[in-house]
Amino acid sequence: MNSPSLVARAAGLLAVALFATGAAHAKQTASPLLNRTVKTIDGKNVNLSKYQGRVLLIVNTASLCGNTPQYAGLEEIYKKYRARGFEVLAFPANNFGSQEPGTNGEIQAFCTEKYDVTFPLFSKISVKGADQAPLYRFLTSDKTNPRFAGDITWNFEKFLVNRKGEVVARYAPKHQPTEPDVIAAIETELSKKAS
Repeated sequence: MNSPSLVARAAGLLAVALFATGAAHAKQTASPLLNRTVKTIDGKNVNLSKYQGRVLLIVNTASLCGNTPQYAGLEEIYKKYRARGFEVLAFPANNFGSQEPGTNGEIQAFCTEKYDVTFPLFSKISVKGADQAPLYRFLTSDKTNPRFAGDITWNFEKFLVNRKGEVVARYAPKHQPTEPDVIAAIETELSKKAS
């Protein structure tokens, strides 16, 4: 036989558990920027929400560009800060001077063999024009990213994203990922706790 106090207590515990589950789910909800699925360099679907709560540097890359040596700097900062919650997300694109003509397999082999890249590489996409990938449409649109909107101008343009999934800085293609201002911005964002 159940006493009214036991039933009330069980109902109260169930309500607390449901509230906690809802709160946890609300915290895990991806930002509009990260609420999208992309393909890894080897063709697997991945939802960018898996990076929610991490500091990100999103960069469009190319293998035959004057900026290609930036792969080394990107790998350097990735190795230095990864354990603290930092990720480099590289999106190869062939939009500028046909400087990324290879297949995904060729791009992956190049990055691994020439620059020992270990950060996430994604399938080749378009970062501008009619076939622009949704991620880059978001990053460059006045409506969705008013502070840092504007067309991608060349390979190795970089967007710094905070733990909340908000763009907090944008760096021009020639701007090295190891420049003191980039490092300072990364360290500032890493020092902030995920909310």
